[in-house]
Amino acid sequence: MIAAWVDLSPIVLSFQLAFWSFLILFPLGIASGFVLLHLSPFWKKCFKIVLTLPWVLPPSVLGFYFLLILNPNQGLGKWLLQYFNLRLVFSFEGIVVATTLFSLPFFLQPLLAALENLPSSLSEAAYTLGKTRWQTYLYVLLPSVRNTLFNIAVLTFAHSLGEFGLVLMIGGNIPTETRVASIAIFSELEALHWTEAHIYSTIMLVLAIFFLAIAHWKITPQ
Repeated sequence: MIAAWVDLSPIVLSFQLAFWSFLILFPLGIASGFVLLHLSPFWKKCFKIVLTLPWVLPPSVLGFYFLLILNPNQGLGKWLLQYFNLRLVFSFEGIVVATTLFSLPFFLQPLLAALENLPSSLSEAAYTLGKTRWQTYLYVLLPSVRNTLFNIAVLTFAHSLGEFGLVLMIGGNIPTETRVASIAIFSELEALHWTEAHIYSTIMLVLAIFFLAIAHWKITPQ
């Protein structure tokens, strides 16, 4: 009944954005966690500062620099367009890349904290049994924080569903292409379409509660 008079494509597009972003983010986050875990203290602190930036910088600032980097008329953006015919500005592919990179710190920070809190005896025992660093990471350390990892995965996916500022800067407001739910709410409010904005907001609120419930009820003592 709702679909008869409210366009649900922004909700669908939000799920597509979250799905593809997470599909890239999860293996990238796991691999990055391995690298960070074995860095020297100095470089680990440097990378932690970089990882903290999205927590304190407005998404519009990050979006501005993404626009500069991905500009199809220069630099990386021009190279991608010329050799791969890939335009990342004002496209769905662009908001997937931007959301993935923006969400990476939200994935890595709690993962790294959980891994660093594990007793060193776990790694030492694995090394004694002849396991490599990568094998120890995959088959010993990650399973030891599986509940935390599940929690991170669910919350990161949910966070991608509601991304607004960065998506608006990179993708704009193109129907069926970059007009995700958060941007649809903003657009409907600008047009004074309160009913439509309320419906979109209610759907996103229900989804947020749903994912939070999954994350919190899944967690059990490790």
